[in-house]
This record gives sequence, structure tokens and C-alpha cells, in this order.
Amino acid sequence: MKKLLLYTLMGFCLIGSAQTKESKADEFFNDFKFDKAIVLYKQLAEKKNRPSLHVMQNLAASYFNINEYTLAKPWYEKLYRIQGREFGEGNIIKLVQCLKADNENNRADNLLKDFYTDKDRLHIIMTQKKYLDSLELEAEKYEVDNLAFNSKKSDFAPVQFNDKLIFASARDTIKSNGELYPWNKQPYLDLYITNENDGSYIPEKFLNNLESAYHDATLTFSWDGETVYFTRNYLKTKNKLNTNEDGLSNMEILRGTIVNNEMMNVTSLSFNSKNYSCGHPALSPDGRFLYFTSNMPGGYGESDIYVVELNTNGDVLSDPMNLGPAINTRGREMFPFIQDERIYFSSDGHYGLGGLDVFGSVIFSKTDYSMPMNMGKPINSNMDDFSFIREKEKGNGYLASNRRGGKGDDDIYRFSKVKPVECLEYSGYVLNKSTNEPIAQASLELSNSTDEQIHILRTDENGYYNLILPCNRTNNMLFFKAGFSRESVKIVTGENVEQPSTNNLIYLTPFESLIVKEGNVEKIKVDPIYFDYDKSDITPRAEIELEKVLFAMRNFPDIKIKIESHTDSRGTDSYNLQLSDARAKSTSRYLKTQGVASYRIESANGYGETQLKNKCANGVQCNEQEHLLNRRSNFIIVSKHGENNRINNAK
Repeated sequence: MKKLLLYTLMGFCLIGSAQTKESKADEFFNDFKFDKAIVLYKQLAEKKNRPSLHVMQNLAASYFNINEYTLAKPWYEKLYRIQGREFGEGNIIKLVQCLKADNENNRADNLLKDFYTDKDRLHIIMTQKKYLDSLELEAEKYEVDNLAFNSKKSDFAPVQFNDKLIFASARDTIKSNGELYPWNKQPYLDLYITNENDGSYIPEKFLNNLESAYHDATLTFSWDGETVYFTRNYLKTKNKLNTNEDGLSNMEILRGTIVNNEMMNVTSLSFNSKNYSCGHPALSPDGRFLYFTSNMPGGYGESDIYVVELNTNGDVLSDPMNLGPAINTRGREMFPFIQDERIYFSSDGHYGLGGLDVFGSVIFSKTDYSMPMNMGKPINSNMDDFSFIREKEKGNGYLASNRRGGKGDDDIYRFSKVKPVECLEYSGYVLNKSTNEPIAQASLELSNSTDEQIHILRTDENGYYNLILPCNRTNNMLFFKAGFSRESVKIVTGENVEQPSTNNLIYLTPFESLIVKEGNVEKIKVDPIYFDYDKSDITPRAEIELEKVLFAMRNFPDIKIKIESHTDSRGTDSYNLQLSDARAKSTSRYLKTQGVASYRIESANGYGETQLKNKCANGVQCNEQEHLLNRRSNFIIVSKHGENNRINNAK
């Protein structure tokens, strides 16, 4: 079953004898009769040494759409050799999936590196790869079992409901008078319900009056189980499609209420349109937001994930909002599932094992998400893995997949944890070191001993954080927020579960507490840097103050400074200028030996007595305290650009 269920053909078009073979093939292709299109496209390709780009493109796409990835691969490869950069990101995604389906992972990785010239996009892909590679080094966390009720047709989109399991299936050969969906030659989808824990239970149709003659699939329930959102073809009547000007019936999301095992008060949601499809509805746990999949205009790829806000009655309050490029790609994103401020979804545009893979991302806000990370094996395979759901308490759940070894086209699998892998609950508060006030929305990055990214979260409005540390790890935690210093904590866990570690206080120093402003100039706040008389060597007393400079430079790695050294007026002008310059450069050398990169110190110059702060010029009698005011070293901040970007990108 094509996973998005975008279209249903209104009728069957007659093909006139006057048409050319290519136009016949195109008509089959546009009518989703890919098996017939393949026959004609192959004949056209075999007749010519170099078939047209159009024929090769549609032949590759036809194979891809019926999951014949091995047969699609050589045609995508030929196109890439001919077109180069003009091949397009959408085709690259498909070629990568074909390669991975054939376990040619190294070729797929090299293809990505060769194709992407956008360094930011390539960085995301390689970061996701690095994380997925780290999962390969760990023992698998789950066991995956094919469920007994799966049929030889497509079964997917499981939903838990009152200790039952509801799912979509194409097993009913009587539906729609035996008419088949032209895309995959299977019956149209309907919803079934079965006993969740009894594999011998025979699935039954869900609700007495829900079934239409065409697709009924993918649903989500309100918290009380009375309101349901589900996906169906646009219909004029129960047995007649409502089509657009191209003769296609797209999918829409409907809302209804369940009364006495029947669907009542069915209405179409306001954002639906005959010109595009909406499906795969998923409610947030509080019922305030409805996430869904659509190929509506203005998206990033073949299908994107959107969100709308709902009122307490389930009415739509806002226009659909695209989740943005952190989630959506040039490929397919679909089947959202929301739990514990996380969104799980399937994608073939993010870096994965092949086909659609399940990814997880932290929801910071409607417009802000962490980088999606692959769930790894055995949740994912080198084929399509999708419609992932999980239980809140135990973390077990269900997904669908067309991985090898299944019973049918798409099968439903149950996954359960192999054994406990979490050893320590670690929690506490992140506080402002200057004010002792909580820091809300501070970020916490957890990585293992080899610095592979594992998890990123944020503190709540009280500065509180809570996470579970895995067993047998050196767990490195980095706390940070824009405008504050960074603080790292290392916790080593063993094999056994430990007692929770609570009330761990983390103090971050605000940037403003480290600086002093003179007009528009910002300087790192230090006391006078003392040198021995007539010398420029760094003394132990000077090192104490320079630690303040090093603290600022280490915790705010995007700031750049210039060093200015000054003397009082005693001594000759030329001598003071030479001495102050030597001290400035000695200070610069010291900072560099402590790890400060050379490019972060823009200059180090002495100004002697040319910039006195008071009246104590040559010939003016002043006391020692007045002269001291002029003997100073300034560490002036010349650039701090990128600091906020660095923090934000670390999300």
C-alpha cells in the first residue's frame, strides 16, 4: 500500500488506438497503473540506445511506487549520470532508498556527500548518520514481533482503544464491489478492531456504520474516546467519489462522535480541499493540537506534517502550520504521533536505514523542534517503517512495516523492551549564578563517552530538568543557554539500577556579569593586571585575573577581543609605550598557551601613557591610588556574533 494514500482514481480511462506508445504509458502512469506503464516504458527504453529522460524518469518512478527498488535503481542511476546536479533532491532521496534497500549503504552515503553542496544540509545529514552509527554499537533495546492477525494484504496504522487495537487493512475483497485500488491492485482500505492481547481473535469491522465504498483509514481519538478524527476519500455519497478537475479523489480528515457503536455527527475539517490530500491525524495528549500529513501547496516535499489548534469542542481555530524544515524535507514526512512533548514520525528524507524510517524529535514549540533522530534497529529496517505508536508507561508499542519476512504487503508489529537499560534518574535545577534565580528554557545536551549526541531537552519555567541516564555509560551533560556560560557534568553509571539523584543544582554565569560597559564599549571585567617593576612577564597575581578572561573566552567561544595595555605617566613617554606594548603581547601569548585560538585575539597593543583616565600627566603630582587608575589592561570585546546562533543550533 502506498503509504500516503493520496489519490483514488474516479474511473478507468479508455485508451484510443491513435495514441502513441509513450502517451499510453503516460496515461497508465498518471492513472497509477504502474504495472501497465512499466511494460510500455520498458519497450520504449529497449528500442533506443538512449531513451528520453522522461521515459527513464517515469520508468524509475513506476518501479519505485510499487516498491520494486532493485529494479528502479539502475534507471535512477542512469538519470543521475546524465543530469548531475539537475537530477534533483527528490530523485536523490529515492536513489538513496533504492541503494539502501539493496544494502549498498556506503554507495548511498557517498552519493549524499557528492550531491549536497549545501553545507548546513549536509551537516544535518552527517550528524544524523553519526548518531545512527552510534546506535549500531549498542545492544538493541527492543524485540519486534509480527502479529498473528496480519493478512496477505496491507495492514497498518494501529491505534490503541479501550484495550483493543484498531488498524487499517485492505483485506476485504468484497468492498467496493470487488473493485481494486489501481496503485497496488488491492482492495480499498477499511478499519478493523481486534483484541490487543489475544492473537487468535479474528478482527472485526470497526463501528457499524463507518464503512464507505473506498478508503477509510488512519484515525485518532480524543482523551475520552468519544470524538474521533479519521481519513477518508472525498465522497459525494457513501459509494460515489467527489473528484477534482483531474478526476482524482483526494483524502480528507473527518471528525465524528461515537454513540452506541456508531459514528455520528460526521463533519469535514475546515482545512480540507479537493485539490490536495490530508490524512494521518494525530492529537496531542492534551487535545489542543491536531497534527496531520498533507501534500497541500507550499510544502517542502512530497508530503509534509502540519499542525492546527483546536478548541475544547474540537473545532479548528487556526490555519494549518507547516512544522518547518527541521521536520519536513524534500522527501516524505508522514504518520505523526505525539507523546510527552515529543513527535514521532516517518520520513525518507532524513538520514535512515532505507525507505521510510521512524524518527523522534522534541517539541519546543509549534515552530521549534530538535533535530530528528532515527529510532534505530529493530524499530527501523532498510524497507518502509511507519505508523509508530507507543504506550506512555512501559514504552512498548506498535508500528507497521513492509520489511522482509512479513506475511503480506504491510504488516503490523509489536515492539517491547528487551530489558531495562536505564539506570539512574538524574534531576535538579539550573540557576543564575549571579541572582540564584531559575533559568527557564536552558538546554541540556546528553552525550555518551564518545560524544555521540543522544538527547537534548530544556528546563521548565522553574529551571527544572529531569532525565534518565542509561546503564554502563560515561554520561556527559552540557548545560547552556544563550547569554550564559556553559557547565558540564559527567556521571558514570554501572550495570545496576541506582537510587534517583535529585536536587542537583547547576549554576550558569550570565554574560553581563562578566563585562563592564564604558559607553558603547564592552570589556571583560578584571581587576588591575600586575607586573613586576620594569618587566612584562606574567606573574602569579596576574594569572588570577587572567583566569576571569579565560573563563569568558571558554564559555562564550564566539567572542573576540583586543588587548590594550596602559601605564601611568611616570617614566619617559617612549619607555612607557614600549613597556606597555610588551606587556600586552605577553598577555596575548599567555592566553594562547591556555588554549585561546589566535584568531580570537584581534590585536594586542600598548598605549603607554597616551590614554590617561585622569589628570596625572607628566609633571602633575598624584598619589599612588591616582596613578594606579591609569595602570590597566583592557580586554575589549570586538565581536560576539554567532553566540546566539551557536546556542540555538545546539538544540
